[in-house]
Amino acid sequence: MSCAMSNGSTAVTHRVGYVCLSLSLSLSLFACSTSTPKNQLPQNSDHPIVAPIVKVIDGDTVDIKLDGHTERVRLIGVNTPETKHPTKPIECFGPEASAYITQLLPQGTKVRIERDIEARDRYGRMLLYLYRDSDNLFINLDLVARGYGTPMSIEPNTFHYNDFVHAAALAEAAKAGLWKACR
Repeated sequence: MSCAMSNGSTAVTHRVGYVCLSLSLSLSLFACSTSTPKNQLPQNSDHPIVAPIVKVIDGDTVDIKLDGHTERVRLIGVNTPETKHPTKPIECFGPEASAYITQLLPQGTKVRIERDIEARDRYGRMLLYLYRDSDNLFINLDLVARGYGTPMSIEPNTFHYNDFVHAAALAEAAKAGLWKACR
């Protein structure tokens, strides 16, 4: 991209130079933002928030302790088979998904929490990506990659959606989890 002007006006040259610099910085920031590692979301603040697990509700919902009170969390980007829905029967591989996340996140396990765009769903649950603090395991992605859940995209919280789709394709090809048990 060329930003040179040859009309000799210093003011115009500086203005064009500023616009070109701004455009170059914007393009650089865009390039950097699209090359963020798959398992990391840009931090919402300078200090990651870590919270302990209070309990697992089902395969894609947990309670955490945050600021002295319990918050219900719906994991973003993953949908596990139902086990606790008031109007639906227990679905194939639902108990296994619940047991797996319970094993991953026993009570007291510290998780790093990260938001996407929208903070809560219509039920008031926090919408989060969870990373186990001890080893940085990306819980949402791990559930999909091991066949305990499928990708679920609800705008605008889609930062990792392509990662979830890719992990699900690999899990399905390997007949992992629900891809073998429920097909």
